[in-house]
Amino acid sequence: MAASSFSVTFLHVHSIPSSPSPYATTQCFPRNADHRISFSVLFAVSPSSTKDIWRRTSVSQETTLSSASHLSYRRKQQVVYLDHFIDMDELLSSIKRTTNEQELYALMSPYKGRQLSIRFMVTLLSREPDWQRSLALLDWINEEALYTPSVFAYNVVIRNVLRAKQWQLAYGLFDEMRQRAISPDKYTYSTLITHFGKEGMFDDALSWLQKMEQDRVTGDLVLYSNLIELSRKLCDYSKAISIFSRLKRSGISPDLVAYNSMINVFGKARLFWEARSLLQEMRSMGVIPDTVSYSTLITMYVENQKFVEALSVFSEMKKAKCPLDLTTCNIMIDIYGQLDMAKEADKLFWSMRKMGIEPNVVSYNTLLRVYGEAELFGEAIHLFRLMQRKDITQNVVTYNTMIKIYGKSLEHEKANNLMKEMQSKGIEPNAITYSTIISIWAKAGKLDRAAMLFQKLRTSGVEIDQVLYQTMIVAYERAGLVGHAKRLLHELKHLDNIPREIAITILARAGRVEEATWVFRQAYAAGEVKDIAVFGCMIDLFSRNRRHSNVIEVFDKMRGAGYFPNSNMIALVLNAYGKLREFEKADAVYKEMQEEGCVFPDEVHFQMLSLYGARGSFDMVESLFGRLDSNPNINKKELHLVVASIYERANRLNDASRIINHIGDNDFLNR
Repeated sequence: MAASSFSVTFLHVHSIPSSPSPYATTQCFPRNADHRISFSVLFAVSPSSTKDIWRRTSVSQETTLSSASHLSYRRKQQVVYLDHFIDMDELLSSIKRTTNEQELYALMSPYKGRQLSIRFMVTLLSREPDWQRSLALLDWINEEALYTPSVFAYNVVIRNVLRAKQWQLAYGLFDEMRQRAISPDKYTYSTLITHFGKEGMFDDALSWLQKMEQDRVTGDLVLYSNLIELSRKLCDYSKAISIFSRLKRSGISPDLVAYNSMINVFGKARLFWEARSLLQEMRSMGVIPDTVSYSTLITMYVENQKFVEALSVFSEMKKAKCPLDLTTCNIMIDIYGQLDMAKEADKLFWSMRKMGIEPNVVSYNTLLRVYGEAELFGEAIHLFRLMQRKDITQNVVTYNTMIKIYGKSLEHEKANNLMKEMQSKGIEPNAITYSTIISIWAKAGKLDRAAMLFQKLRTSGVEIDQVLYQTMIVAYERAGLVGHAKRLLHELKHLDNIPREIAITILARAGRVEEATWVFRQAYAAGEVKDIAVFGCMIDLFSRNRRHSNVIEVFDKMRGAGYFPNSNMIALVLNAYGKLREFEKADAVYKEMQEEGCVFPDEVHFQMLSLYGARGSFDMVESLFGRLDSNPNINKKELHLVVASIYERANRLNDASRIINHIGDNDFLNR
């Protein structure tokens, strides 16, 4: 009979699947009258009711005594095992052909006298993947052959039922181990925790961890690492941090993988100091940070717009002579661009091959964008054509970047030709491509061409997103064609007339600087900007595009409207004043915000220190450094590194050495 019709005759609840199975039928075959134990079939709805599942309904005193006598007799016997005389593969094949409990028991009956060792039986169990047959075989081992119950056998069967997602059975088998006086070991708990966790049943996984600790079973590094990784994937960072603390309290030393996972966890939780301090902890534990350690930390800072801190980590990475990889190089090219360090970005890109790293299309696209933002148009065009000569795959991002560069250099015809070129190569333009072209035509005073392109898109069935709509609306409004603009507003999916605040946000998030600026000024003049988030959105847009004067313009308008900036806005404003060399105004804003009760993150204080250094006001550097050094809430190590770097840039090496020596002071390290 085919194996797929296997029907389980024993009445453990674990023989009844929670959903239809090809190995089970609706018929349950009762145990024979001489069976030692029968189990009541009860449906459990929660782990707490599993003891009902395993309640014995009839165990006669006579049977119990008989069993005890039999157990005593078997321990006195000297059994000669037949392990080496049995073909396990053939036996497994025969087991797979059984279709119910009676057939399996009949097949195993020649070995009822325990002629096979428990090691052989556990191996047999481990090679039987079907959870129902493995349960039946476990029952035969315990109930028919009367082997001493084995934790190894239960571990294998628990693994099989968990792989089949039979969660209640896992609870039942665990309770049965307790009833048989078997102590679960770390492999039992590790299997339960890992499978429940991977299924997203994190509370259950943690309850198993708690049971493990109550049983004084020591977990291993793999177990804790799996839990940390699972909690990270579920974005439950507090639990990941708690588990990491448990790992260290249990006396287990984290390895490189565990540390790298925790750097990522601290980063996602925005605990930047804790993430970076792990590098020092790793070294103190003899674990050398690798490329993943540094790149994870760099990515964390980039995701939070902390480019200076990311650059600091990269410098530390190079100093440690840690090898770079493609991802790290691509990220650093972008960071150099964000920090107006186009030469450094260029140098890193062209040195990649010397390091054995082949640049990919992301590398080229990123450097193209850096060139464009630095207005190095000749270098950008050269790189773009070099890609084509070397047959490096170009994508829609490549062309969009180059089209934007041509727009900046006021070469609108070349931008339009590029769009035709990409189409001829089978690269389909997207909404960003079209909105960029429309914006270029509008700025060039060729509104008719912009309108023709927009109309062509509408009739061709191309999906037009809100950014594209808003770009065309602004083009009409700037040309004084208010009626055309209003008609487009009515075509948008949501309200008949989108508020200007929403339009500003849409355009700013899409990076449409000119259009967002025009709408913002119109809305502010009309008194329509009521949300501080709109001011913040514009400050961020101008800062990203190095429009420092515009950052100050928006900040002044926001303060004039009576709004109080947050720390992120203040950081961007201080940076803008620094770029404009207006240090006195930066100092005035810094002090004014402090007087008004604004609590700054460390980065704002460090930025002000850097501005004092750039101005050459080293007495102000020392004064602020002294105040911050006495503040218990400031990251002292980071503070000293920032001040030391300020002195190094000013070639005041004695002062830099003084600060560095202070870092090495034992009292400082203990703070």
